[in-house]
Amino acid sequence: MFRTRRPTVRLLLVCALLVAGTTPAVVAAEPTSAPRLVSVYPNPLADGDAGEFVVVTTTGPQNLTLADGEGAIELSLPGGPVAISADPTATKALTDRPVVAVSGLELANGGERLVLSRGGRAVDTVVYEDAPAGERLLVDGDGREWRPLGYEPRPVLARGGAQVTAFVLPDSPDVALDTIRAADDRILLAGYTFTSPRVTRALVDASERGVRVRLLVDDAPVGGLTTREARMLDRLARADVEVRVIGGEGARFAFHHPKYAVVDHAALVLTENWKPSGTGGRSSRGWGVRVDSPTLAADLAALFASDIAGRDVTSWTRFRRGRAFTESDPLPASTFPTRHAPERVQVDAVRLLTAPGNAERAVVGVVDETDERLDVVQVSVERDHPFTHAAFDAARRGVEVRVLLSGAWYVREENEATAEWMNRRAERENLPLTARVADPGQRFEKIHAKGIVADDTVLVGSLNWNRHSSRENREVVLALESEAAASYYGEVFAADWRGGRGPGGLVWVAAVAAVAGVVLAWRRLRFEGAVDLSGAWDGEEHRTDR
Repeated sequence: MFRTRRPTVRLLLVCALLVAGTTPAVVAAEPTSAPRLVSVYPNPLADGDAGEFVVVTTTGPQNLTLADGEGAIELSLPGGPVAISADPTATKALTDRPVVAVSGLELANGGERLVLSRGGRAVDTVVYEDAPAGERLLVDGDGREWRPLGYEPRPVLARGGAQVTAFVLPDSPDVALDTIRAADDRILLAGYTFTSPRVTRALVDASERGVRVRLLVDDAPVGGLTTREARMLDRLARADVEVRVIGGEGARFAFHHPKYAVVDHAALVLTENWKPSGTGGRSSRGWGVRVDSPTLAADLAALFASDIAGRDVTSWTRFRRGRAFTESDPLPASTFPTRHAPERVQVDAVRLLTAPGNAERAVVGVVDETDERLDVVQVSVERDHPFTHAAFDAARRGVEVRVLLSGAWYVREENEATAEWMNRRAERENLPLTARVADPGQRFEKIHAKGIVADDTVLVGSLNWNRHSSRENREVVLALESEAAASYYGEVFAADWRGGRGPGGLVWVAAVAAVAGVVLAWRRLRFEGAVDLSGAWDGEEHRTDR
């Protein structure tokens, strides 16, 4: 049905092509080589829905009909994927597909049934209901997914062996910093928040010696952009660093949440934010890896180039005009000993996983293929998530599963309840699965890592075990196939699993930890109304709407 504000002659020509069906009903009357409706964009952010379009793909020149039950339009298409639009000028600014102008195409925001026919026979059908503003419907076989305009699903990229430096935080903060300091040609840095004075200085120095430096961060982390982050980004912009922020209305991702850098021909991927408590080694247990691989570096550079070129990206100097920023939390003063030194190891293969898109399925695949051990470290886990279901399924196959959750004050109560729930369920089913809330002792302040050791596969990156992270955020994860890497991160996990527990699991630092927790909670709560809560939550551990 067409929008009532429009004439009844709204030819569903584009509508039929629109693949915007949230309640899909697709009639596959011909093989996949037949003409198909690839995507539908019925509800642009522009006034009057200017630029709405439908993408149709054909194997060559085709004469087709697009109809919605109220009207039809005859199409003469040149072949390949093309966007059909009644407003080609506006549409050309929204898609890189060739645009075919038609008259009468009007897509109803409230829903349409689009039928693509050839010679009087239906070859594809797409049904959608309410169309989210600024999002298009992507159609892939029987799959249907609404995604913000500009978002393109990416395949898992598998690469061969490489030398890597495996490290953890807070033990080895200099690995990331020294990698940046050694740059000769380029630094592409992607993050959620950025408040590190040391990394700022390293980026400024690199820019001054002729390195091209580009930085992309989220424009609205939980708690807001802080005065400290504004100072850091101002300083970088003055040093001719290209600083951009991503977000706003119609953004491709709920949060831009990855933590990685491409430095010359090396790829640096972390679980931690670019801040003193993260990469600075002043608080969080995190995992990181530097991969010396020109191929992987090129893959990450391509991802960076795609993300920074979106319509939801704004230069920092333009974005910050007239803005107020929230008060910064005091810098953490803690230091921690190096118990786990970095190790240089060989990996047999590396895979680049990204969310939204391929990461959720790929992670479930890794867990499903586990035969012996599965160690998971996370800030928290969502009980009804494919990752959690896969972990229980692994335990049912006899895999020894351990899940280590953060004991930070802002998630401790929730995690204690989750660990108890997992343990009770495992006990009822007699499964080899155990969950535990971390007791850091003097090793670190809080768990912030997002990692998995599954037999000889290690996952390192920004992906949390919740739907918001795996389906709405931009996330980056590396899957490392390596017995040596699994041994390194497995030993770190085992030590953190034991934590401050003495023989028999007794907590010998309980009193110290309790006092420290009270002081920490008081200090942070004092600033809760204006702090950068990403220092505690990272803006990701719980679903938080923009």
